[in-house]
Amino acid sequence: MALALALVLTSCDVFAPGAPAPDATLVGPMSELTAEQRQAHLRGDEEFGRVFGRFDGLGPIFVSSSCEGCHAGDGKGHPSTFLTRYGRMTPTGFDPLSSLGGPQLQHLAVYGHVGESIPIEATGVSRLMAPSVAGLGFLEAVDDATILALADRLDANGDGISGIPNYSEPPDFVSPLPAHVPLNGKYIGRFGRKAGTIDLLQQVATAYLQDMGVTSDFFMKDLHNMQSGPITGDDAPDPEVSANIVHRVAFYLRTLRAPERRNASDAAVKNGERHFAAVGCASCHVPTLTTGASTLAPLDRREFHPYTDLLLHDMGPELDDGYTEGTATTSEWRTTPLWGLGLSGASQGGTGFFLHDGRAHTLNDAIMLHGGEGAQSRGLYQALSETERRELLLFLESL
Repeated sequence: MALALALVLTSCDVFAPGAPAPDATLVGPMSELTAEQRQAHLRGDEEFGRVFGRFDGLGPIFVSSSCEGCHAGDGKGHPSTFLTRYGRMTPTGFDPLSSLGGPQLQHLAVYGHVGESIPIEATGVSRLMAPSVAGLGFLEAVDDATILALADRLDANGDGISGIPNYSEPPDFVSPLPAHVPLNGKYIGRFGRKAGTIDLLQQVATAYLQDMGVTSDFFMKDLHNMQSGPITGDDAPDPEVSANIVHRVAFYLRTLRAPERRNASDAAVKNGERHFAAVGCASCHVPTLTTGASTLAPLDRREFHPYTDLLLHDMGPELDDGYTEGTATTSEWRTTPLWGLGLSGASQGGTGFFLHDGRAHTLNDAIMLHGGEGAQSRGLYQALSETERRELLLFLESL
């Protein structure tokens, strides 16, 4: 009996998988959380993974049935889980076609309902792949002064890069942090491909409604397919989740740890980092930022390394899909944070998909699609030797 037990215990040690190394995954809370904060993080994690069905609030039209459906392992989405947004350019500006169900397409529906299709009136259609959610609390905690110091609207330094913030009007329920300073009643957006979302509470409440069709205390009215006739609701009473649930998920996102570097001491990776700066990539993908004052100790005036300036940049016709949000033009995009880039494939089925719509299948392809303000850096990248380009790509994969 004792021998059998020993064999069982030994076999468990041999075959039970160990926990992945911290630098091999994006999941997990940031360090220095109190025991109470860690429990709150775990409660939010549970809600983030919750799968909704017809009778607990999904739809009636929707894109995904859970947060994790688009952010597997807290990482980037897959082309199979695209969000599609659309609108129409008019002589007076961009029309999100709200009267026709815009700006977001909900192509799926619960039983008895019909998903939307893109109206023929749309002149701009953008397919957006969900970004990684790791480290979002750090981005939210950056103060406005830091972002504005990186902006150069008129390209005063003559480097061809202008970077501007996207100011958005906050919904009634958003109370921006003290370090977020209004300008004519609007605040700098930090989230979304066009930087149209101000903070994580707004991001989560909007995602519940627009992505899952789940109402909350912040958005009480169910989505409706305006192309299919009279307004109807689903089979669950509104609100389908409470404000407390939305706050839980926002806290979960706020307290996710930042992605960790890998192979940072490798000689080729170090060379690649120097090439990255030399060709000008770091002008927009700023390596280091610092948070402002925060009531959360891990976010209180902390240096971190996201490789973004959180600003809008004109990326030229290569990435202009005719769609926009807020004050951004159709060719302007928020600088995507590069941290966690090397782990993209892990959440995308083993193959990386890059840029806002996943059209680039390699990092080299993604760089070559950088036009507009990125064109000069693209040219300098092309002028590198084959070895230098390989080292730069190795550096990106280490992030």
